[in-house]
Amino acid sequence: MHIRRLTAYLVRLPLKRPFRHASAVRQESENILMCCELGDGTTGWGEGVPREYVTGETPAGCLSQLAATPLDEQLANDCASWPEVITLCERFQPAVDRDDPRGCYGNALRCAMELSILDAFGQLLGEPVKNVVNHFRWAQEIRQPPTQSVRYGVVIDSGNRGLRRKALIRRLYGFHDCKVKVGAAGDNDAERLRTIRRWVGPQTDLRLDANEAWHPAELKRKIEPLLPQRISCIEQPVPHEEVASLSELREQLGVDVMLDESLTSLADAQAAIAAGTCDLFNIRLSKCGGFLNSLRIAAAAHSAHLGFQLGCHPGESGILSAAGRHWATCVAHIRYLEGSYDRRLFRELLTNEDLTFGYGGKAPAIERPGLGVTIRSAVLAKVMVAQRTFDIS
Repeated sequence: MHIRRLTAYLVRLPLKRPFRHASAVRQESENILMCCELGDGTTGWGEGVPREYVTGETPAGCLSQLAATPLDEQLANDCASWPEVITLCERFQPAVDRDDPRGCYGNALRCAMELSILDAFGQLLGEPVKNVVNHFRWAQEIRQPPTQSVRYGVVIDSGNRGLRRKALIRRLYGFHDCKVKVGAAGDNDAERLRTIRRWVGPQTDLRLDANEAWHPAELKRKIEPLLPQRISCIEQPVPHEEVASLSELREQLGVDVMLDESLTSLADAQAAIAAGTCDLFNIRLSKCGGFLNSLRIAAAAHSAHLGFQLGCHPGESGILSAAGRHWATCVAHIRYLEGSYDRRLFRELLTNEDLTFGYGGKAPAIERPGLGVTIRSAVLAKVMVAQRTFDIS
């Protein structure tokens, strides 16, 4: 079976409430969706979340990049098995019109395309997308028999408004881990963290995310007042341009360091391992270039005896929620898991299926073929801001 048509959509998804951290305040998410139509009419969907401050991508830039890519040349092959589908996905290389030493420009587009292909062919083969892991050689050391459920953590964003209530709700709802955004202008992080620790209780695993807020010269001074609250790690404490400083500073901080904005590709992962700049990777499907490339990065972390989490971008719809669920149920050694905020994030869901996690962050595995989600056409029509169709010959 071959791909007959690809349709790209730029969508603007309104959030229920603003989400704040040190790098941005977000009231909506501009995402790229990809619909892959096979020769027999089967359709699959994919999603990417372009973030210019992470991978250099913009939503409009994704469409231009897609138009400049020789899709007929890359995606015309027939496929009848997962190995052939993997080869097809690997053939897709978005056109790049600039220097890209980190290999991350185009990752959100690559993720949207790859997921749409995996979804379409998963439906054709009658298998869930997670089964592709069994045929991907990079995943041999990290794959596991699919679990029946997963458990997500939760986030507290920047600011003091309703802080006690937010922390108490997370305790009452049974979450075992919680990430706290720190480093935002005007926030007293030590005071905020004392309040949060008091109300989430002593057993909750607390970790921090600074979103590049601090510089190396102030890093120890910023982190030391936070250590009494027993934090498990600090995510991206310095800007990517200064990440090399963590090679020396990391052992002095008294807490594990996780990379996020500095971890967008296999090249980034290899550089971090060689320089010793971190203890953990924050892998996100969109940021890291899709389902398969995220497996590569997780395998690199495991081989280097580093930990990793599967994270998410604020604003991911049910498409990426489903993809993350498939990834998480078949990959071993995941330290933390984020995502599946669907109903808690959006006024209207883009998918007919509600993948929102339940009590304690628990959520069942998806067993339906492909990604296992379908699109609400009426919602797509309301949130769409641009569309491009490409016939594959």
